[in-house]
Amino acid sequence: MTQNDHYGTNAPFQVQPTGPEPHPLQPAQQRIRTAWTADELMSMEFPEPKWAVPGLLSEGVNLLAGPPKVGKSWLSLGLALSVAAGGQAMDSVPVEGGPVLYLALEDTPRRLQTRMRKVLGGDPAPSTLTLATSCPPLPQGGAEQIAQWCDRNPEARMIVIDVFAKMRGTSAPGSSAYDADYAAVGHAKRIADYYGIAMVLVHHVRKAGSDDFLAEVSGTNGLAGAADATLVLKRSRGQADGVLHVTGRDVDEAEYALRFYAEAGAWQLLEGPAADHTISDSRATILRYVRENPGAAPKQIAEGTGLVSALVRQTCSRMAKDVQLIRKDGGYVVPSENGGQG
Repeated sequence: MTQNDHYGTNAPFQVQPTGPEPHPLQPAQQRIRTAWTADELMSMEFPEPKWAVPGLLSEGVNLLAGPPKVGKSWLSLGLALSVAAGGQAMDSVPVEGGPVLYLALEDTPRRLQTRMRKVLGGDPAPSTLTLATSCPPLPQGGAEQIAQWCDRNPEARMIVIDVFAKMRGTSAPGSSAYDADYAAVGHAKRIADYYGIAMVLVHHVRKAGSDDFLAEVSGTNGLAGAADATLVLKRSRGQADGVLHVTGRDVDEAEYALRFYAEAGAWQLLEGPAADHTISDSRATILRYVRENPGAAPKQIAEGTGLVSALVRQTCSRMAKDVQLIRKDGGYVVPSENGGQG
């Protein structure tokens, strides 16, 4: 048996047909209403967005970015396995099971098998997860390949492209960098919107950091502007191994602390606000106490936490400078909570 016989042909991915031959994605041929009077629009009822992972990944294009070796592929593979099988994503978020397509364009079949064996930990692999290591760029036939898979899997819940750079294709001659980035995501958005499915585009961030996590996404603002949601996975310090920053059209802006278990290749969502897991133990203890006792003064905090009074006064002062706490009426409150204002 040759290597090609073992791994299959050079075709992007093969799915045995279960019905009529699927047609290419051609939404331009569909006459969809795009204008209404105000009273007509207000009288309409729309279904809630379909979530692949409630609170995190909704139908539409989700741009998942992070620095090299931070664990984006482990996170995306873990999510794909969880959504395909149903159960809990990141060990805590209930998800509904359904077909998932995972395009691992920087991996080999052997590496994928090794990673899945670690993530599954002895559990059976879901037959509803289709994996592929090759696919043409979206503008050069990739969109049609994915559309055919969606046609064969009408209950599909999620598509992961890891990495997006392998699928975006070439830019139109004369287009600006912004227009090229916007158009590149637009190819993926056509599929996501047409089939009402969550599509995850794994991407990189810039080397230079920024206070605005959206500004760290590699490329122009056209990428995040065209995407329905942007998620940035960043390394952290303290008790958490990473923080997932999330914002989007259907997703509330939030930060989630995550812990990575290398022996299982799994990311776990930690309970509570991300700040509780990404600051020093002393700050985390004070923050939790003030959240439960808004307006507490340093003396009360010291008595309630068992920390040394001098350390509490000094730490509270520094936390106020970092806007982790806000002084109010002789005590402290948490920003945006209990009447605090950042």
